[in-house]
Amino acid sequence: MSQGGLARLTRTFSTLRQRNEAAFVPFLMAGDGGIDATETLALGLVEAGADILEIGVPFSDPMADGPVLQRAAERALAVGTSLPVVLDLVTRLRSQIDIPIVLFGYANPFFHFGVEQLAHAISSAGADAILCVDVPPDEADEIRLPLAREGMAMIFLLAPTSTPERIHRVVRSASGFVYFVSVAGVTGQKKVDPAAIESLVAQIRAEARLPVGVGFGISTPAEVATVAAFSDAVIVGSRFSVLIEEAGSARAAAPQIFELAGAMKRATRRSGTSDSPG
Repeated sequence: MSQGGLARLTRTFSTLRQRNEAAFVPFLMAGDGGIDATETLALGLVEAGADILEIGVPFSDPMADGPVLQRAAERALAVGTSLPVVLDLVTRLRSQIDIPIVLFGYANPFFHFGVEQLAHAISSAGADAILCVDVPPDEADEIRLPLAREGMAMIFLLAPTSTPERIHRVVRSASGFVYFVSVAGVTGQKKVDPAAIESLVAQIRAEARLPVGVGFGISTPAEVATVAAFSDAVIVGSRFSVLIEEAGSARAAAPQIFELAGAMKRATRRSGTSDSPG
């Protein structure tokens, strides 16, 4: 495999920029439906066109997640999904794919594992970055610096309500890309107002000189296309968890998930060449 971590993320965004595409970033809660089912879904999403995979580490108190992802985490925890189990999953995925893998989680599991050990384990497994939802940038060095020593990226969240000071702190600390939350509040399928966030995304990109991905509340190919017109990545999560829940199992939902993912990836391909951001 080629060099990973921050280098893999940087290379991915560079390639997509040349193709005039935004990255399609699907989210899966590891272990929802069983860890083997998550592996099957992840590989199928890559086949459908995913450019980056975001894998959730389930946690019992996911304060940034709405009811859909809370229930997904509960189902994953009920079958014994833990951070070591997720890292084993990443190791298996990395032996089969070469796109970036981002771990999405909370401070409790990460710090309980041990930050130095975590950085080494993430690097060894083949993940490229973490997004630790409840660690603000001005308190993140304890985990960010060990990751950086291993060549890993740490991604931070910004929102429409972020102050200029918060934006400045994030862009000083972030690597890989900046995750812009398109709607205030927790994850879920909500109505996104592209006009209200486009200028904020442009402002963040200009200050950060990093790609900006947009997530939370994006659930249809049409919404993906709208957001892809002005962002570097479109992140979709709750919609896939809804399909798993409605189908009763991850395996039963797989055909519908793969069909939707393919349509979403096609929606990230912008027409023309003059409007490519970044």
